Amino acid sequence: MLQLRVLTSRKRTDTNHLLTYLIYRKMLTFGGIFFLSMDQHSQTKLSVNINKIATLRNSRGGNNPDLVKTALDCESFGAQGITVHPRPDERHIRYQDVFDLKEAISTEFNIEGNCQEESFVQLVLANKPAQVTLVPDVLGQITSNHGWDTIKHGEYLKDIIAVFKAAGIRVSIFVDPDPRMVEAAALTGTDRIELYTEAYAKHYFVNKELAIAPYIQAARTAQQVSLGLNAGHDLDLHNLRYFAQNIPGLLEVSIGHALVCDSLYLGLEATIGRYLDQLKG
Repeated sequence: MLQLRVLTSRKRTDTNHLLTYLIYRKMLTFGGIFFLSMDQHSQTKLSVNINKIATLRNSRGGNNPDLVKTALDCESFGAQGITVHPRPDERHIRYQDVFDLKEAISTEFNIEGNCQEESFVQLVLANKPAQVTLVPDVLGQITSNHGWDTIKHGEYLKDIIAVFKAAGIRVSIFVDPDPRMVEAAALTGTDRIELYTEAYAKHYFVNKELAIAPYIQAARTAQQVSLGLNAGHDLDLHNLRYFAQNIPGLLEVSIGHALVCDSLYLGLEATIGRYLDQLKG
Protein backbone atom coordinates (compact mmCIF):
# COMPACT_ATOMS: atom_id res chain seq x y z
CA MET A 1 0.00 0.00 0.00
CA LEU A 2 1.16 3.49 -0.77
CA GLN A 3 2.96 4.97 2.20
CA LEU A 4 2.39 8.68 2.52
CA ARG A 5 4.90 10.53 4.62
CA VAL A 6 3.60 13.90 5.79
CA LEU A 7 6.12 16.51 6.70
CA THR A 8 5.11 18.10 9.99
CA SER A 9 8.28 19.96 10.76
CA ARG A 10 7.46 22.74 8.34
CA LYS A 11 4.69 25.20 8.89
CA ARG A 12 4.43 26.18 5.26
CA THR A 13 2.31 24.12 2.89
CA ASP A 14 4.30 22.20 0.36
CA THR A 15 2.34 22.07 -2.90
CA ASN A 16 3.97 18.82 -4.00
CA HIS A 17 2.99 17.03 -0.81
CA LEU A 18 -0.54 18.37 -1.01
CA LEU A 19 -0.85 17.00 -4.54
CA THR A 20 0.51 13.64 -3.40
CA TYR A 21 -2.06 13.54 -0.61
CA LEU A 22 -4.91 14.30 -3.00
CA ILE A 23 -3.78 11.54 -5.36
CA TYR A 24 -3.58 9.14 -2.43
CA ARG A 25 -7.14 9.97 -1.35
CA LYS A 26 -8.30 9.49 -4.95
CA MET A 27 -6.73 6.04 -5.04
CA LEU A 28 -8.47 5.05 -1.82
CA THR A 29 -11.81 6.30 -3.15
CA PHE A 30 -11.63 3.92 -6.11
CA GLY A 31 -10.38 0.93 -4.17
CA GLY A 32 -6.80 1.25 -5.35
CA ILE A 33 -7.67 1.94 -8.99
CA PHE A 34 -6.67 5.42 -10.02
CA PHE A 35 -8.58 6.89 -12.94
CA LEU A 36 -6.82 9.90 -14.44
CA SER A 37 -9.09 12.90 -14.66
CA MET A 38 -6.70 15.31 -16.36
CA ASP A 39 -8.38 15.93 -19.70
CA GLN A 40 -8.03 12.35 -20.91
CA HIS A 41 -10.67 12.97 -23.55
CA SER A 42 -8.53 15.40 -25.52
CA GLN A 43 -6.18 12.46 -26.10
CA THR A 44 -8.82 10.29 -27.77
CA LYS A 45 -7.85 9.78 -31.41
CA LEU A 46 -10.23 9.94 -34.35
CA SER A 47 -9.70 7.25 -36.98
CA VAL A 48 -11.83 7.85 -40.08
CA ASN A 49 -13.29 4.74 -41.69
CA ILE A 50 -13.28 5.35 -45.45
CA ASN A 51 -15.27 2.28 -46.54
CA LYS A 52 -18.21 4.44 -47.67
CA ILE A 53 -15.91 6.48 -49.90
CA ALA A 54 -14.88 3.23 -51.60
CA THR A 55 -18.54 2.22 -51.95
CA LEU A 56 -19.29 5.46 -53.77
CA ARG A 57 -16.28 5.01 -56.05
CA ASN A 58 -17.21 1.43 -56.88
CA SER A 59 -20.80 2.36 -57.76
CA ARG A 60 -19.67 3.97 -61.02
CA GLY A 61 -16.29 2.38 -61.65
CA GLY A 62 -13.19 4.45 -62.25
CA ASN A 63 -11.50 6.31 -59.43
CA ASN A 64 -13.90 9.06 -58.42
CA PRO A 65 -13.77 9.77 -55.56
CA ASP A 66 -10.08 9.00 -55.25
CA LEU A 67 -9.75 6.88 -52.12
CA VAL A 68 -6.09 7.65 -51.42
CA LYS A 69 -6.60 11.38 -51.90
CA THR A 70 -9.57 11.28 -49.55
CA ALA A 71 -7.47 9.53 -46.91
CA LEU A 72 -4.71 12.11 -47.28
CA ASP A 73 -7.26 14.91 -47.03
CA CYS A 74 -8.70 13.36 -43.85
CA GLU A 75 -5.21 13.43 -42.39
CA SER A 76 -4.62 17.03 -43.41
CA PHE A 77 -7.97 17.99 -41.84
CA GLY A 78 -6.84 16.56 -38.49
CA ALA A 79 -7.79 12.88 -38.41
CA GLN A 80 -5.22 10.89 -36.45
CA GLY A 81 -5.86 7.62 -38.24
CA ILE A 82 -7.43 5.86 -41.22
CA THR A 83 -9.53 2.70 -40.89
CA VAL A 84 -10.56 0.24 -43.60
CA HIS A 85 -12.60 -2.95 -43.42
CA PRO A 86 -11.92 -5.07 -46.51
CA ARG A 87 -14.27 -7.97 -47.20
CA PRO A 88 -13.75 -10.93 -49.55
CA ASP A 89 -16.24 -9.65 -52.15
CA GLU A 90 -14.41 -6.28 -52.25
CA ARG A 91 -17.74 -4.47 -52.44
CA HIS A 92 -16.14 -1.38 -50.94
CA ILE A 93 -12.47 -1.58 -49.97
CA ARG A 94 -10.47 -3.58 -52.50
CA TYR A 95 -7.39 -5.49 -51.41
CA GLN A 96 -5.25 -3.31 -53.68
CA ASP A 97 -6.59 -0.25 -51.85
CA VAL A 98 -4.94 -1.51 -48.68
CA PHE A 99 -1.52 -1.64 -50.34
CA ASP A 100 -2.02 1.80 -51.89
CA LEU A 101 -3.11 3.36 -48.60
CA LYS A 102 -0.26 1.80 -46.65
CA GLU A 103 2.23 3.47 -48.98
CA ALA A 104 0.54 6.86 -48.88
CA ILE A 105 -0.74 7.73 -45.42
CA SER A 106 1.36 8.94 -42.52
CA THR A 107 -1.06 8.58 -39.60
CA GLU A 108 -2.07 5.37 -37.86
CA PHE A 109 -3.42 2.72 -40.23
CA ASN A 110 -6.07 0.38 -38.81
CA ILE A 111 -7.25 -2.63 -40.82
CA GLU A 112 -10.31 -4.33 -39.40
CA GLY A 113 -11.96 -7.50 -40.56
CA ASN A 114 -12.68 -11.18 -40.13
CA CYS A 115 -9.52 -13.05 -39.22
CA GLN A 116 -11.26 -16.37 -39.94
CA GLU A 117 -10.69 -15.56 -43.61
CA GLU A 118 -7.15 -16.55 -44.59
CA SER A 119 -7.06 -13.90 -47.31
CA PHE A 120 -7.61 -11.22 -44.68
CA VAL A 121 -4.83 -12.59 -42.49
CA GLN A 122 -2.37 -12.58 -45.39
CA LEU A 123 -3.44 -9.07 -46.44
CA VAL A 124 -2.72 -7.72 -42.95
CA LEU A 125 0.61 -9.50 -42.65
CA ALA A 126 1.69 -8.19 -46.05
CA ASN A 127 0.94 -4.58 -45.08
CA LYS A 128 1.82 -4.54 -41.36
CA PRO A 129 -0.49 -1.71 -40.26
CA ALA A 130 -0.14 -0.04 -36.88
CA GLN A 131 -3.23 -1.92 -35.72
CA VAL A 132 -5.44 -4.79 -36.78
CA THR A 133 -8.96 -4.99 -35.34
CA LEU A 134 -10.42 -8.50 -35.36
CA VAL A 135 -14.17 -8.67 -36.01
CA PRO A 136 -16.31 -11.85 -35.96
CA ASP A 137 -18.08 -11.25 -39.27
CA VAL A 138 -19.70 -13.96 -41.33
CA LEU A 139 -19.42 -14.22 -45.11
CA GLY A 140 -21.62 -11.66 -46.84
CA GLN A 141 -22.37 -9.68 -43.68
CA ILE A 142 -23.49 -6.12 -44.48
CA THR A 143 -21.94 -4.57 -41.39
CA SER A 144 -20.48 -5.75 -38.11
CA ASN A 145 -23.23 -6.37 -35.56
CA HIS A 146 -21.71 -8.13 -32.55
CA GLY A 147 -18.50 -8.66 -30.66
CA TRP A 148 -16.45 -11.78 -30.05
CA ASP A 149 -17.48 -14.34 -27.47
CA THR A 150 -14.03 -14.23 -25.92
CA ILE A 151 -14.86 -17.11 -23.60
CA LYS A 152 -16.05 -19.52 -26.29
CA HIS A 153 -13.41 -18.47 -28.83
CA GLY A 154 -10.61 -17.76 -26.39
CA GLU A 155 -8.18 -20.41 -27.61
CA TYR A 156 -8.70 -19.48 -31.25
CA LEU A 157 -8.14 -15.81 -30.47
CA LYS A 158 -4.94 -16.59 -28.56
CA ASP A 159 -3.52 -18.36 -31.60
CA ILE A 160 -4.47 -15.78 -34.23
CA ILE A 161 -3.50 -12.81 -32.07
CA ALA A 162 -0.06 -14.35 -31.59
CA VAL A 163 0.36 -14.44 -35.38
CA PHE A 164 -0.22 -10.70 -35.74
CA LYS A 165 1.79 -9.73 -32.68
CA ALA A 166 4.75 -11.77 -33.94
CA ALA A 167 4.69 -9.47 -36.99
CA GLY A 168 4.83 -6.39 -34.76
CA ILE A 169 1.18 -5.41 -35.25
CA ARG A 170 -0.90 -4.07 -32.38
CA VAL A 171 -4.10 -6.09 -31.98
CA SER A 172 -7.57 -4.97 -30.95
CA ILE A 173 -10.64 -7.21 -30.81
CA PHE A 174 -14.29 -6.22 -31.18
CA VAL A 175 -16.32 -6.94 -28.02
CA ASP A 176 -19.72 -6.19 -26.57
CA PRO A 177 -19.88 -4.13 -23.34
CA ASP A 178 -19.89 -7.16 -21.07
CA PRO A 179 -17.30 -7.28 -18.26
CA ARG A 180 -17.03 -11.07 -18.64
CA MET A 181 -16.04 -10.69 -22.29
CA VAL A 182 -13.56 -7.96 -21.41
CA GLU A 183 -11.94 -10.10 -18.70
CA ALA A 184 -11.69 -13.07 -21.05
CA ALA A 185 -10.27 -10.81 -23.77
CA ALA A 186 -7.33 -10.03 -21.51
CA LEU A 187 -6.44 -13.74 -21.50
CA THR A 188 -6.10 -13.84 -25.30
CA GLY A 189 -3.03 -11.61 -25.45
CA THR A 190 -4.76 -8.75 -27.27
CA ASP A 191 -3.45 -5.25 -26.71
CA ARG A 192 -6.80 -3.51 -26.89
CA ILE A 193 -10.51 -4.08 -27.20
CA GLU A 194 -12.95 -2.09 -29.31
CA LEU A 195 -16.34 -1.67 -27.68
CA TYR A 196 -19.22 -2.23 -30.11
CA THR A 197 -21.35 0.88 -29.58
CA GLU A 198 -24.53 0.27 -31.60
CA ALA A 199 -26.62 -0.40 -28.47
CA TYR A 200 -25.42 2.86 -26.93
CA ALA A 201 -26.27 4.83 -30.08
CA LYS A 202 -29.66 3.15 -30.44
CA HIS A 203 -30.77 4.02 -26.90
CA TYR A 204 -28.99 7.34 -26.49
CA PHE A 205 -32.09 9.49 -27.07
CA VAL A 206 -34.26 7.22 -24.92
CA ASN A 207 -32.09 7.36 -21.79
CA LYS A 208 -28.45 8.23 -22.29
CA GLU A 209 -27.49 7.44 -18.69
CA LEU A 210 -28.81 3.89 -18.97
CA ALA A 211 -27.42 3.53 -22.49
CA ILE A 212 -23.88 4.32 -21.44
CA ALA A 213 -23.85 2.48 -18.09
CA PRO A 214 -22.65 -0.91 -19.40
CA TYR A 215 -19.93 0.82 -21.43
CA ILE A 216 -18.60 2.60 -18.37
CA GLN A 217 -18.44 -0.71 -16.51
CA ALA A 218 -16.75 -2.43 -19.44
CA ALA A 219 -14.21 0.41 -19.69
CA ARG A 220 -13.40 0.18 -15.99
CA THR A 221 -12.97 -3.56 -16.34
CA ALA A 222 -10.58 -2.96 -19.25
CA GLN A 223 -8.50 -0.70 -17.02
CA GLN A 224 -8.43 -3.32 -14.27
CA VAL A 225 -7.06 -5.95 -16.66
CA SER A 226 -4.67 -3.51 -18.39
CA LEU A 227 -6.33 -3.45 -21.82
CA GLY A 228 -6.30 -0.42 -24.10
CA LEU A 229 -9.74 0.81 -25.13
CA ASN A 230 -11.16 1.76 -28.53
CA ALA A 231 -14.80 2.17 -29.56
CA GLY A 232 -16.88 2.30 -32.71
CA HIS A 233 -20.15 1.73 -34.56
CA ASP A 234 -22.89 4.33 -35.00
CA LEU A 235 -21.09 7.03 -33.05
CA ASP A 236 -22.02 10.44 -34.48
CA LEU A 237 -22.23 14.17 -33.77
CA HIS A 238 -25.24 13.63 -31.50
CA ASN A 239 -23.84 11.01 -29.15
CA LEU A 240 -20.04 11.17 -29.38
CA ARG A 241 -19.32 13.97 -26.90
CA TYR A 242 -21.30 12.34 -24.08
CA PHE A 243 -19.63 9.01 -24.76
CA ALA A 244 -16.12 10.47 -24.79
CA GLN A 245 -16.76 12.47 -21.62
CA ASN A 246 -17.92 9.46 -19.65
CA ILE A 247 -15.79 6.53 -20.80
CA PRO A 248 -12.53 6.28 -18.85
CA GLY A 249 -9.37 5.53 -20.78
CA LEU A 250 -10.85 5.93 -24.26
CA LEU A 251 -7.89 5.89 -26.67
CA GLU A 252 -9.51 5.87 -30.11
CA VAL A 253 -12.83 5.96 -31.91
CA SER A 254 -13.36 4.68 -35.44
CA ILE A 255 -16.14 6.49 -37.31
CA GLY A 256 -17.15 6.16 -40.93
CA HIS A 257 -20.81 6.00 -41.97
CA ALA A 258 -22.09 8.95 -39.95
CA LEU A 259 -19.03 11.05 -40.71
CA VAL A 260 -19.39 10.55 -44.46
CA CYS A 261 -23.13 11.32 -44.28
CA ASP A 262 -22.44 14.53 -42.37
CA SER A 263 -19.79 15.55 -44.89
CA LEU A 264 -22.44 15.64 -47.65
CA TYR A 265 -23.94 18.67 -45.93
CA LEU A 266 -21.00 20.16 -44.05
CA GLY A 267 -18.03 19.29 -46.23
CA LEU A 268 -15.31 16.85 -45.25
CA GLU A 269 -12.96 19.33 -43.59
CA ALA A 270 -15.68 20.94 -41.46
CA THR A 271 -17.09 17.55 -40.53
CA ILE A 272 -13.78 16.17 -39.29
CA GLY A 273 -13.30 19.39 -37.34
CA ARG A 274 -16.65 18.91 -35.62
CA TYR A 275 -15.88 15.32 -34.69
CA LEU A 276 -12.54 16.36 -33.25
CA ASP A 277 -14.33 19.04 -31.20
CA GLN A 278 -16.66 16.38 -29.81
CA LEU A 279 -13.67 14.42 -28.56
CA LYS A 280 -12.22 17.45 -26.79
CA GLY A 281 -15.21 17.54 -24.44
